[in-house]
Amino acid sequence: MKRLFVLGLCLFFLAGVTGFAAAAEKELTPLEAKEKEIWSKACASVPKDRQLNVEQFKKLYDDVVAGKEKAYLIDTRTHPEFYAFHIPYTDHVHAGHMYTIPSLIKDKDAKIVVFCRTHKRQCYVAEKLIAYGYTNVWAFNDGIVGWIKAGYPVCNQFTGLFKITEYSKEFKEMDKEGKPMYRIREFHPY
Repeated sequence: MKRLFVLGLCLFFLAGVTGFAAAAEKELTPLEAKEKEIWSKACASVPKDRQLNVEQFKKLYDDVVAGKEKAYLIDTRTHPEFYAFHIPYTDHVHAGHMYTIPSLIKDKDAKIVVFCRTHKRQCYVAEKLIAYGYTNVWAFNDGIVGWIKAGYPVCNQFTGLFKITEYSKEFKEMDKEGKPMYRIREFHPY
């Protein structure tokens, strides 16, 4: 009888946790749902065999840096993100400035690999590049976050080459009450 009670209690707890998790899942607004649909369509514009994971991108990257292969490896993150750190020897065109790429890359058959932080912006950029007429567009799906998590180095103009040993999207410089933990800053970074 005691085991049956404990089993029942466990099942009740599990059902409650599952219910809370489902309730906590945010329901998308119609605009958010439409954006997700458009983003999915943009991602699908790059064939699956041209969507690279971190190991595939690293091999291509090594070949490009060694001069064994020609490709444009384009970081599509914002300027502040790129200047904070980026993959060494990669190109940079802010996603909002993708319209400049045809004046920068004249060869429609050039191998172009786009990436961003994870893989949101790169899908939009890749879709536009294909619409512009580029025939050899690739996407690095793991983005710079995947690169960092794999332990590969990044760089910037101030510190040179370095490795990020811990990555968390959750970090904020705020105390428990949501107040800044720093005393002064000329410009707010967020």
